[in-house]
Amino acid sequence: MKELILKYKTVIKFILTFLLVYAVLSFSYKLYLQYGSSETYYPDYMTNLVAKQSKELLETFGYNAQIIPHPDEPSMKLIINNKYVARVIEGCNSVSVIILFASFIIAFAGKIKTTFFYLLAGSVLIYIANLVRVVILSVGLYHYPWRKDILHTVIFPAIIYGMVCLLWLFWVNRFSNSAKKS
Repeated sequence: MKELILKYKTVIKFILTFLLVYAVLSFSYKLYLQYGSSETYYPDYMTNLVAKQSKELLETFGYNAQIIPHPDEPSMKLIINNKYVARVIEGCNSVSVIILFASFIIAFAGKIKTTFFYLLAGSVLIYIANLVRVVILSVGLYHYPWRKDILHTVIFPAIIYGMVCLLWLFWVNRFSNSAKKS
């Protein structure tokens, strides 16, 4: 058994580090959602921000957009040209995806400065891609509401998680300590 642990030490270290970082960040985010939300930003700051920025982007593309708090659930209603097309919920704000991304990068850490800046740049890129995803999804739901299932459950998750996987691969092959050992 000791031989197996020594042989797969780096794999075990990666898995344990990933799980620990993911658990700590997820728990912290859960606490933030539970206790850190304010009355100013409904349902929470990040979800509210994504809804507002989605509205602004939609208006930039010539749509008459508005957001209003959903009366029955913690979300924001996104309305395009007086048609309710989507609700922006906590899962739409990209924080969970960024936590997943960050956990992997930290588990495969490189130099501290490089790791920090890659985490920052990758998180911003994921946030922007998610914002564009929400806008395109909203426009798609406005024009093609019958395509809701394929747009929301297949195409857009594939894009966001595909991008995260590409960022991970780039990190592992270019900047992580394990890339330097190879």
